[in-house]
Amino acid sequence: MSANPNANANFQQTFNQVLQMMLSVSDKVSDLIFSPGRPPQVELLGQLRAVKIQGLEQLTPAHTQAISQVLLANNAANIEKLEKLGSADLSYSVPGHSRFRVNVFRQRGTEAIVMRVIPNRIPSIDDLSLPPQLKQISELKNGIVLVTGPTGSGKSSTLAAIINLINETKYYHIVTIEDPIEFIHPHKNSTIHQRELHSDTPDFALALRAALRQAPKVILVGEMRDRETVETAMEAAETGHLVLSTLHTVDAAKTVDRIIGVFPKSEEHIVRTRLAQSFRYIVSQRLIPRADQRGRVAAIEILRSTMRTRDYIEKGETAGKSLVDAMKDGEIEGMQHFDAVLEKFIRNGTISKEDGISYATNPGNLMLQLSDLARPAPNESPKTPTGSYRNPIEGRQAAPTDNPMLDMLER
Repeated sequence: MSANPNANANFQQTFNQVLQMMLSVSDKVSDLIFSPGRPPQVELLGQLRAVKIQGLEQLTPAHTQAISQVLLANNAANIEKLEKLGSADLSYSVPGHSRFRVNVFRQRGTEAIVMRVIPNRIPSIDDLSLPPQLKQISELKNGIVLVTGPTGSGKSSTLAAIINLINETKYYHIVTIEDPIEFIHPHKNSTIHQRELHSDTPDFALALRAALRQAPKVILVGEMRDRETVETAMEAAETGHLVLSTLHTVDAAKTVDRIIGVFPKSEEHIVRTRLAQSFRYIVSQRLIPRADQRGRVAAIEILRSTMRTRDYIEKGETAGKSLVDAMKDGEIEGMQHFDAVLEKFIRNGTISKEDGISYATNPGNLMLQLSDLARPAPNESPKTPTGSYRNPIEGRQAAPTDNPMLDMLER
């Protein structure tokens, strides 16, 4: 790219126009992808789609290198990270239009870019059709709340909705530590300070330890990546803070195993005891294609702190005493497990039986539960009389119409 500032500004303006053209494909675009040898692409409802842009019918390595330079914007820390580690995370904004979470990475000697779309409006729990019992998290005074799931399952949107609810209903000091900052939270009743890795702080653990001296009531940690971050988060929870964070785990039980696994075996007993006493919720998410092909629906697993679940975490799971058993029996306490949610989705026609089984924690058991679906059941219809679908998590009807806010869960 030219060192001429005017040329750089012109290229940035052109790039911003390209971004707007790609976003105009649909209000459900979740990601933009720039890869050498391919045209610019958008991910729409889980499928990649090429976008025809004159002059960019096939991106070259020079194109993606120029784009990466615009995105890195002479940020020395990100440039060094890309050179040393082969990838860099950052945020990017088109003023007045859109914000993105960006990953620039090297592949086959060239650079490629993936840009996750961040909605301008912060979603609410109702916007995302999340289980209403999650609103109770805003009333917690301390402890750890974890939102888990694979990449792209909507963890950031769920956490943003919870933080937004606290911001609207409490007069707290909230500190977030993110990589990068995604949703911009304005001050409402609460005061929010958002810190970004590499520009405001070098790592999660250091920023989290510093947060303990910044008098927050609520601390959001973008991700628990290492032992030091996990240990400091438990310390924060034990000293009266509410800590919200994420993990890339598939369900509640695996989340407990992951946390315990970052510590030496010799410390397992004390870690189990600390985790049992400090956790409040583990919320796990999976996105499944809708049967009506209008996007995806979130299946949510909720593990809540009760005398029973604390005991299972502290002493370890055994036959008949597993966290799944506790969730199965804990509906009155606001708990639910994946396979029961999937069964309800299948029975009311929200998702197909094949998709539900492929996303199940225990496919064999779910198939047995659904064995009666092998033959038509009298007086049973998968749809309500109006043709809308009933959301089994919330127990209320949700029409299968296009709703951009619901699609935030894909982001």
